[in-house]
Amino acid sequence: MNTLPALDDDDSLRAFLQMHPRLFVVTGAGISTDSGIPDYRDVQGAWKRSPPMTLQMFMSGPPARARYWARGMIGWRHFGSVQPNVAHRALAAMEHAGRIELLLTQNVDGLHEAAGSLNVVDLHGRLDRVRCMQCGDITRRDTTQARLEAANPDWLSLHARIAPDGDADLDGVDFSRFEVPECTVCGGILKPDVVYFGENVPRARVDTAWAHLGRADAMLVVGSSLMVYSGYRFVLEASRRGLPIASINLGVTRADALITLKIEQSCAEALAPYA
Repeated sequence: MNTLPALDDDDSLRAFLQMHPRLFVVTGAGISTDSGIPDYRDVQGAWKRSPPMTLQMFMSGPPARARYWARGMIGWRHFGSVQPNVAHRALAAMEHAGRIELLLTQNVDGLHEAAGSLNVVDLHGRLDRVRCMQCGDITRRDTTQARLEAANPDWLSLHARIAPDGDADLDGVDFSRFEVPECTVCGGILKPDVVYFGENVPRARVDTAWAHLGRADAMLVVGSSLMVYSGYRFVLEASRRGLPIASINLGVTRADALITLKIEQSCAEALAPYA
C-alpha cells in the first residue's frame, strides 16, 4: 500500500485535503454509527449479523414481505428520528466551501442531505421513500408507517434491537398475523425505495457518478469497507485513472492495496475539525 510521508493521522488528512480541492467522496455505514445506526461489518470486513434481505426473497411471497415490514415498522421508530452527526456536517461544510465534486453515498438514511449536503447521489436509494413495484408510485415512508401501525396495533408494544437497514431484530414472532398495506393507486406491492442485494443500481445514478469522477482530482472514502461492488467499482476506476485515494475507516477495506492514505479513526473523530 502506498502511503504519504510519516505524519500523524490528523496532519496527513489535512495535507491530503489541502492538496486535492475537488474530491469525489464515497461514504458507507461507518459514517452513520455516531448517529445511532448500526453498521454491517466488523473490523475484518465480516458480517456482524445475517446479510440483508435480497430482492428475490422480498418478492418471493407475502410471508417474506410481512417479515420485512413488521421488522421495519418497529425499526422505523428509531431510524426515522436519527440526526446527522459531526462527520455528516463536516462533509456538508466542505461541499459549501467548494471542495467536493460529488458525494456518493452507499447509505439509505438521508443524513447527508439532512446535514446540508446538496450534490449527493444516493447510490442505493432512500429508506424514507416507498415505491410501488407495479405502478412506480412513490410515497413518504412516514405515510406507510402510519398505515402499518393502523393495520397492526397489537404490534406497537414490541421492542427489538435496531438493525442497520432501518428494521429491527424480531425473533420468535408469528409474522403471518402481520398485515401489509398495498399501493393505494393500483393495489401493487410496496417496497422501500432502496436497492436490495440482487437488484441493480439505476443506470442514471451510476452515469452521474462516472461523470463527476472524471472531474475530480482525488477520492475520499469515509466509513466504508467497500466490500459491496457497487461502491468498490468507483475506487477501482479512481485507481486506474491515477487519482490519490484516502480512506477513513476502522478496520480492513477491500481496497487497502489501492489506498494512498488510510486513517484508522472513527469518521466523527477524523472529520470533526472540518465541521
